Amino acid sequence: MVNTKLAESGIDLWSESSLLDPFDNYRVLRDLAPVVALKQYGVLALPRFDDVRSALRNWRVFSSAHGVGMNERSNELNRGSLLTSDGPEHVALRKIIGRPLGTQAMSQLRDTITVEAEAVASRVAALGQFDGVRDLAWHLPLAVVRTLVGLPEQGRERMLEWGAAGFNAGGPDNERSRAGTALRMEMMEYMRTTAVPGKLAPGSWGAQLYEAGERGEIPLERCAREMSNYVGPSLDTTINATTSALWLFAKHPDQWDAIRDDPALIPNAVQEVLRIEAPVQFFTRYVTEDVMVGDTVVPADSRVLIMYGSANRDERHWDAPERFDIKRDASDQLAFGHGAHVCLGMPLARLEIGTLLLSLARRVKRFSVTAPERAINNSLRGFARLPLTLEIMPA
Repeated sequence: MVNTKLAESGIDLWSESSLLDPFDNYRVLRDLAPVVALKQYGVLALPRFDDVRSALRNWRVFSSAHGVGMNERSNELNRGSLLTSDGPEHVALRKIIGRPLGTQAMSQLRDTITVEAEAVASRVAALGQFDGVRDLAWHLPLAVVRTLVGLPEQGRERMLEWGAAGFNAGGPDNERSRAGTALRMEMMEYMRTTAVPGKLAPGSWGAQLYEAGERGEIPLERCAREMSNYVGPSLDTTINATTSALWLFAKHPDQWDAIRDDPALIPNAVQEVLRIEAPVQFFTRYVTEDVMVGDTVVPADSRVLIMYGSANRDERHWDAPERFDIKRDASDQLAFGHGAHVCLGMPLARLEIGTLLLSLARRVKRFSVTAPERAINNSLRGFARLPLTLEIMPA
């Protein structure tokens, strides 16, 4: 039976309380219906795993080309980028921008990432007490991206702030999104005026992008916009997933023992971290034609909320989804998306997180956390501060 009446909810997913602890709200929405109209925002939420995955597979109907944010200010700012393109245009951009992120490139990067991971793990082990965000999680992504993207020294210290701002900008029209848009525009000005040929490191990802522009593979005037794909997404997703891993292993020492006993579990452990604490909780899509989701008709011209964080905890797909279990098969988690728009930086993020966990497993017997402080962001889930104390293994 087709349901033409949309379920509605007054839940505010962007209240501070919900951003801090959203999972009860997600469960309410999942239990309510496959599609739920969030009355306050004029958006239709897709909270269940199967529906999110199906939507991500169907780019023709669930389009990114109309923007993936909750407000048109953000969507207009990003229009025509890799993130907001579909079909052949997206495939062509993805091929160009993804060249430095392919399998061969990741293999070549492994030694560099291992050296950096060993250095930071050794440093925090010597400290014993430190902030897991600033002293640990920031280090590896910043070291890798600063070097590989090839940004000039001037201004690149703003990368972290710009990255988080981009995810804030894509939220509903609230104070966070307005402040994020202003910072996003500041970053775009930097890309247009400072991160340009002659100032980018030779052979870097940025330099390669402009070389593709010179060859006519991408319009030169679009290179500055596409440079942003190497900044925010490469940093925030990895940093938030890393801090979530540290927090989860502190809460579940038996899971850390399992990794120390069998480091071969690390790749799957990374998948489970991403499942239970998706670094990016939401994006949106624009519906190009009437479409069935479950038993509900979603009308054309709707904007739908793709709820990665909710889908990854859907009881309809996962057994005991609230349980952190690194031996669970979490390979189909959706934290980095799915289908044509799956995150280009996913292999790099997994490599960085897994290598860091391996370096820590050689040194650390236990993590303990005191007074963690969540970061408040319209789209991201992670920590602003994560005070950690380590119990080091005997020499």
